[in-house]
Amino acid sequence: MEKLKEYVKDQIWILEYPVRFAGMDIFGRTTIIRLENGDLIVHDPCKIDDATKREIDKIGEVKYITAPGSYHYLFVTDFQKHYPDAETFICPGLERKRPDIQFDWILGNEPDHRWEGAIEQVLVQGTKIIWEVAFYHKPSRTLILVDLLENIGDDYQHDAGLLLQFWWKVILRMWNNPKPAPEYQMGWGNKAIVKIALEKILSWDAKRVIIAHGENIKEQVNETLAKAWKRVLNA
Repeated sequence: MEKLKEYVKDQIWILEYPVRFAGMDIFGRTTIIRLENGDLIVHDPCKIDDATKREIDKIGEVKYITAPGSYHYLFVTDFQKHYPDAETFICPGLERKRPDIQFDWILGNEPDHRWEGAIEQVLVQGTKIIWEVAFYHKPSRTLILVDLLENIGDDYQHDAGLLLQFWWKVILRMWNNPKPAPEYQMGWGNKAIVKIALEKILSWDAKRVIIAHGENIKEQVNETLAKAWKRVLNA
């Protein structure tokens, strides 16, 4: 398990974790947001051990566990076991895909009243197989995504492996070319509805982007996003 890293001083921490998907070894990223009152929002939970829990407990109290996307729920129950009093929020559709996961609320376009001062969010309704709720941390101007953008290339901080390189370079042409997850590229559903959500994200004018897979985006944010989403934005 990777160490918890402070990403935005006193406000946001990230934790990278290994995950195996479609035969590929690929890393995911958990984001932890500390609200002004010290409460913590866990975005895209990872597997947690006692050492990691101790690190998290040093920065605040975990009050909210969020599964923000159709494919980002694997370790929700793990976090729930360690934090049984925390409330769980899930992306729409997960209640059908994973009815075994206990939850309190379903995420949507409006933030919960307890974090609305710090967070904006919007639901991106893709196809039947992939939806996502994008988070924007207003105080630090940080956009937090899971599958709407992936960024793997020469600066990837992990061993990409031959299979991942083959898919990203030869099949998907995503190496050094940030794009949405392949599930989005196969189809965006109702583009008119998706376009409204993507334009909302661009209107936030984020300073940085934390993503689940690949290297975070730290410059030319809106330009990178607009290029990645041009299929919808130009529709």
